[in-house]
Formats: sequence, structure tokens, C-alpha cells
Amino acid sequence: MDFSFTEEQLMIQDVARRIAQEKIAPSAGHHDQTGEFPLENIRLLGANGLMGIEVPTEYGGADMDPVAYVLAMIEIAAADAAHSTIMSVNNSLFCNGILTHGTEAQKQTYVRAIAEGEEIGAFALTEPQSGSDATAMRCRAVKQADGSYVVNGKKSWITSGPVARYFVLFAMTDPDKGARGITAFLVHGDREGFGRGKTEPKLGIRASATCEIEFNDYVVKADEVLGEEGQGFKIAMGVLDAGRIGIASQAIGIARAAYEATIEYVKERKAFGQPIGAFQMTQAKIADMKCKLDASLLLTLRAAWTKGQGKRFSNEAAIAKLTASEAAMWITHQALQIHGGMGYSREMPIERYFRDAKITEIYEGTSEIQRLVIARHETGLR
Repeated sequence: MDFSFTEEQLMIQDVARRIAQEKIAPSAGHHDQTGEFPLENIRLLGANGLMGIEVPTEYGGADMDPVAYVLAMIEIAAADAAHSTIMSVNNSLFCNGILTHGTEAQKQTYVRAIAEGEEIGAFALTEPQSGSDATAMRCRAVKQADGSYVVNGKKSWITSGPVARYFVLFAMTDPDKGARGITAFLVHGDREGFGRGKTEPKLGIRASATCEIEFNDYVVKADEVLGEEGQGFKIAMGVLDAGRIGIASQAIGIARAAYEATIEYVKERKAFGQPIGAFQMTQAKIADMKCKLDASLLLTLRAAWTKGQGKRFSNEAAIAKLTASEAAMWITHQALQIHGGMGYSREMPIERYFRDAKITEIYEGTSEIQRLVIARHETGLR
């Protein structure tokens, strides 16, 4: 296997690292404390091709591959997970589905604006009564004689919901067909019949604004259907496969930041006359942290490479997401423990890494769902 990266991949990684260190990291604490959406930084990421890494240049993107996306995501997440969440949604959940299933006009209208950082996109699948069980959605879209649809219902936990202009929406068009009765739509946040709820007060990734959205007789035009009627569930699952590579990358970035901070701390902090990194119990934690971090990175790169080869990658993405998210939670936990009281203080970023890591085990498919995906793939049983 060739573990080297191309010049283009290293270039986008370097761009992401520079922005992360110079612009994002210095303001991460402020954004976490206030919950203020980092619009200026997001536009900067867009201007540098980071909001549409796999988007072709004709639609305003960087035209790079999934491995480049992983490398860039890790750098942004290591500086601040909230920024990487916004980046992940724009790249994986919004642009990816439209590039795969959208018309040429849809790509020019929706993908370009997001890839260039001029607008924010969002993905509306989850509802108050349906999370992992997406087929239980109650949001309804009723087709009209002119080919348009009238939408009514609610969606919850919509990342970037308070600020997004465009949304990929999934609604039930034929309840009797279950999963085959779901259709995907492209909707506008500034149109009559669209409403936004309060911004959710979250444990972590606080600068990544999240809210509930509501549709009251919202009209979707005929040319705003994404793909074909009844393809929505298939589109959503395909998009989530790609999204899981993004979340795995985010988890690695968070874990790497916690690990690197810990390495510095154990060399400087002394107890009983020597650096705490010299104690065997601390060394055991460091070794396990490093092994989990490297395993997560390699599995995520494997998933990204598989996707880039045009092969089916659902299982690889689930394995990467499960491994990386649980590793991030474990590594940040150990980092906080090693830092002791200082890790518990908001004067250091360790407690933020710990809070941010938790969500990677939950969104875009919980750890339980990932285990289900993996086991079903391995056994062929459902």
C-alpha cells in the first residue's frame, strides 16, 4: 500500500492548517463561550476552496478527492470542532447529494453558492419523533396538479439551521410506501411558509448553530425536487455514508488536539520530583491514546480512498466513524484525567475537546447504528 499523499492533497492540508492556526484557533474559545456563528471564518474557508473540496471547479469547488477532504477536515477540527461541523455539512451532506442527483441548473444554483462560501447549506432529515428511524418521519409533501408540492411538518437538530439559506429536505410523499415514499427537495429559508425555531443550547460544538425548522404550507416548485420522487431515502443514506467520513475526520482532529496538548503537559507538569510523563500509568495512557488515534486515521483514510475509487464504501465509512468517534471520546477523557483540575477548568481547551467529542458518537448515525450497519454487512442478516 502507498501511504504517501499527492502534492495537491498536501496543498489543501497546508491551506487548512494555516487558516486553522491563524484564524480559527485564536477565536475558538470566544465562539464556544458565546455560541456566535463564525460567519467570517466560514466565508474565508469558502474563499480558499474548503467548503467544496470535492466539488468540480465548474461549480465553484476545489475539485479534489475524498482523501484531501479528510486531511483538511482534520486540520480544521483540531482548531475548533464547531467550524469543522459547518464545513462537514456543507461538503458532505449538502453539496454531495446535489452533485450526485441534481440537475445542471440545481448544481449551478445551489452548489456554487455553498462551495464558494457565499451561502450556508443545511441537511434536514431528523424530526422530533424520528432520529435513527428516518422512515418514521411525519413531514409531508403533497403533490399538486402543476407538479409543485405543499410541505407541512417539522425538522429538528438542523445544523446551520439558524443561518442557512438553502436546505436539502426529506419529506414523505407517499406514506403507504414507507422508505420508498420519501422524496428529497431543495428549499429556501427565505420563502413564505418556512420558519426557524430557537437556537439549541448545546453541550459542545456551540458555535455550530442548530435549530428546529417548520413548514406551514411551504410550496416547493417542480424543478426543486432532488432526484426523482420516492428516491429520498436512498439519497439520504448515500449522503450519510459520505458524511460519516467527514465526522470520522472531525473526531480525529478533536482527538489529535487533545493528544498533542497532553504530550506537552506531561513533559512540563511535575509531581514527586519528576515529569508526570515519566510515570508508567501515564505512559500507558499515552500509548493507548496514540494507538487509537493512528488506527482511526488509517481506517478513515481507507474509507476515503475507497470512495475515491468509485467503489461501495458504506461499511468502511461506518467502521471509520465508529472507531474514530469512540476513540475521540476516550482520548479526550484520558486527556482531561491526565490534566486533572486544570483539564476541568475553562482556562484550558481540554474540557472543550471533551464536550465536542461526544457529538461525534451521536450525529450522522449513532455508534449503535454504525454497529448495526457493520454487523449486517458482515453477516448478511437483517
